[in-house]
Amino acid sequence: MRNTRLFIHTRGHPSAILLLVQLTGMLLYPFIERTPESHVTFNAFGIVVLAFTIRMVRRTPGETRVSVALAVPIIILLVLQSLFDLPVLLPWSSGLEALFYFYAALSLVAYMMEDQRATTDELFAAAATFTLLAWGFTHLYILVQELQPGTFAAAVNAAAPRTWSELNYLSFALLSSTGIGDVIPLTPHARALASVEMLVGLMYLAAVVARLIGFTTQGRIARRRERRGGDSWEQD
Repeated sequence: MRNTRLFIHTRGHPSAILLLVQLTGMLLYPFIERTPESHVTFNAFGIVVLAFTIRMVRRTPGETRVSVALAVPIIILLVLQSLFDLPVLLPWSSGLEALFYFYAALSLVAYMMEDQRATTDELFAAAATFTLLAWGFTHLYILVQELQPGTFAAAVNAAAPRTWSELNYLSFALLSSTGIGDVIPLTPHARALASVEMLVGLMYLAAVVARLIGFTTQGRIARRRERRGGDSWEQD
């Protein structure tokens, strides 16, 4: 019975499921990306994330058919890379994945902004959107690195291509404006993308997250006033 209630509760918060899947991938990728089967495992998990993201978009004002139209060629490219080891397809799949995650993030933003209240699922959506944006920029960095080798350097093995985990770490550092990390963009194109990501991160925190926090505070004050029988704002 407890498992049934947990399942029903989780189904009511698809944003939480998407966030959990994304965080799981971020924690697992460092363990699998240097193994012989890493390419296949990485692509398989990527397809899983695409599926959960499409499910989330269905709950938003975004068009599901747009996300599906982007996901289908991505899945085909990932399968071809897994079966035939075709690294030449990586820039194409990364570029499409960036578009897919950005579209999903915009759909979630529209979902959070369509009313003037903050539900539990919208709070999960705020975190999932942040992760989607970070993943979108990660794939853009992979695209740039594939088109122009030597785009990024790091404190360890500076000349080596940066892994997905390293570029994802860079993406989160820039999006959150923490500034920590040893991965450095070297080319003008990479630095331009990094600057855009920092701006997107600041605007997201200032406009979307701050709005949700404001609605959450208003909701708590309103409930407190109801319990007190309609006291004035000054008493709150």
